[in-house]
Amino acid sequence: MAELSRSDLDYRLKQQKILSEFGVEALRADDLGQLLQRATELCAEGMSAQFCKALEYKPGEDTLLVIAGVGWGPNVVGHAHVGADLASPAGYALKTGQPVISNHLENERRFRTPQLMADHGVRRALNVLIRNRQGDFGVLEVDDTREGQFDEADIAFMQGFANLLGGAIERQRSEARLQAALDRQELLTREMSHRVKNSLATVAGLLSLQARTTENQQARDALADARSRVEAVAQVHDQLWRQPDLAAVELSGFLESLCEKLRESAPGHAITCRAPAMPIPADLAIPLGLFVNELVTNAIKYAYPDGHGPVRVEAEARDEDRVRLSVSDDGVGLPEGFDAGAARRSLGMRVIHGLSRQLGGELTVTGTDGACFALTLDLGKA
Repeated sequence: MAELSRSDLDYRLKQQKILSEFGVEALRADDLGQLLQRATELCAEGMSAQFCKALEYKPGEDTLLVIAGVGWGPNVVGHAHVGADLASPAGYALKTGQPVISNHLENERRFRTPQLMADHGVRRALNVLIRNRQGDFGVLEVDDTREGQFDEADIAFMQGFANLLGGAIERQRSEARLQAALDRQELLTREMSHRVKNSLATVAGLLSLQARTTENQQARDALADARSRVEAVAQVHDQLWRQPDLAAVELSGFLESLCEKLRESAPGHAITCRAPAMPIPADLAIPLGLFVNELVTNAIKYAYPDGHGPVRVEAEARDEDRVRLSVSDDGVGLPEGFDAGAARRSLGMRVIHGLSRQLGGELTVTGTDGACFALTLDLGKA
């Protein structure tokens, strides 16, 4: 093996340094166009060449489109095409997968000189295939108008660039497909919540209609309660499909929107809401909405038998993962000797206790001055 001169060694070390630094860029890049342009600039620098271009194969046209490049005249990058057939140097590299060196294009008998290269006076060229597991992307090519020799070491340098590009292209396309799938899944999830909300609104309307046609007051009250619960779930789904993040719900806006709906159904009561702007898991939204709806509805029905009064919905962050949610009023309070456990025989209390367990919270009940139902949640365990 011939010993490299100092200048040749420096030249090869420079190529290796350029290739190594580009490898880092290829791993981090998220813009394919910028990465290809950067590759052509660095290839031209590493090969001390006047021109470099990246060509993308267009199967429908069976041509190679120049999509990045350095040294070329105007209206070349993004516009110029090169033949992808075996009579074209780039086409031969594409179709055979073999690198192509043409150090004397004017005397070349294997290939024709593409018009683009003839117009720029190119006398020598080197082409390597850009390939990955998804298939052949195109060709990376360096060109020069000056006398000289591209050799096997230059092929190794260029192929290294092409391999890095192939891997980066595969990664970016895989990420794009994954993102498209996630976007579609999010769209379907939002559409599902929207449709569930509409379906529940229909059910609530049917319950309301049934209540109006029922003469038995007990049955009418039961149907009204059922309608209220269905409307609460519908309201939660209405908020879920509007959330920017489907995995979480913003607590303050969620509770305020729920209370707004409750105000519409009980205009004589001052229903207030105070809550911090903090995210809660979306899985908690429906039981939490039902919990608040049940307690506010109970307060409206029982706290003020002789009139109207305030009902407060409040949430307070206790630490990073714990929040205390309460519904309170200033009404008649709870019956003397009220036992929350024994009161589970009533449907309302069974619902409240069932939702408390579903939420994984600790329920406390006080009824000295009005009534207060408080639930402490550990969001870290949700």
